[in-house]
Amino acid sequence: MKFLWASLLLTAVLTGEVCGIIFNSVNLKHLLQSGVLDLNVVRCFLRNRNVCPNPYIMHRLYTPQSLRHGVALNIHNPMTLYQGGFSRHRETVFIVHGFNGTAIDKHLQYLRDAYISRDFNVITVDWRPLTRYPCYLHALVNTRLTAQCTAQIYSFLTHHGAERERITCVGHSLGAHICGVMSNHLTVKQHRIIGLDPARPLIERKKTHFYRLSHDDATVIQVIHTNAGFLGLEDNTGHLNYCINGGRVQPYCTGPAIRRYRCSHFLSICYLANATFKHKKFLGIPCPNGCIDITGPKRLPVSGSNPFELVKQIREFHIGHDAPDHAEGCYCLDVPFVKHCPFSEIT
Repeated sequence: MKFLWASLLLTAVLTGEVCGIIFNSVNLKHLLQSGVLDLNVVRCFLRNRNVCPNPYIMHRLYTPQSLRHGVALNIHNPMTLYQGGFSRHRETVFIVHGFNGTAIDKHLQYLRDAYISRDFNVITVDWRPLTRYPCYLHALVNTRLTAQCTAQIYSFLTHHGAERERITCVGHSLGAHICGVMSNHLTVKQHRIIGLDPARPLIERKKTHFYRLSHDDATVIQVIHTNAGFLGLEDNTGHLNYCINGGRVQPYCTGPAIRRYRCSHFLSICYLANATFKHKKFLGIPCPNGCIDITGPKRLPVSGSNPFELVKQIREFHIGHDAPDHAEGCYCLDVPFVKHCPFSEIT
């Protein structure tokens, strides 16, 4: 039966559609190049029963009082909030990993610690059994269940005094889309979402809000592009969109194409973490037409024709929670390498 499902799935991909996702030569090519096509069905896991809480999705609370191990949240036991040191007077952030990730990956722990250093409640969302390599298609379907169960935790927090305006969902890759889909399960949409290079394969041309981060999923949406047009979305889904070092391929990533793409994709986490730790500002200019492919050592789209015009456009920008809620537009930012972020083993 499992191998029959694999055959049907592959046939659906080749003939044009699966789970409502439209295929064409462009996104199928990127899917094949990324190595995420579901061919080894024995390793794949599809949850088609939307039951929350779910044993395959873990929500763990970290605060300055419970940084070492955190506390697993249980909506049937409000004491788990207070055992973990939760305070409704703090800002709260959900951190959602992407495809083939876990909440305890070192780069995500670095991001978690960055928020803890600023006295946040941090809730990590670990859905690793539902998003294992090479099962990208299954993971894409499982994002809906993960979003539903995470929205339940969100409601659990607001029921116990957390304010909507002080809760943010931060998601990387498929995790960014989970943050967006959460709003489908809430009576009032979220206040803030930060999408870290939202996943592109099989998603960019699909406009439905059931599987992707959409412009109306939160009052404030910030998107940080680091591999736009490859593993990350190319379109500007956020109200505020940052193209880091052009936003397409990071100058610090070397090797074969897929290695450079993965390295660039994961650096979005490191850039946000570093900016959060250090309250840093970065030089940038407007990029009204979206992210730009920059080659060579430069990290801003500098034109030699009129350098004085460029200087007039340069200003300083904050990333993440330091950016003002009213900020809008698309900007190319000059961001140096994050030497302290331990992401190298996954590239």
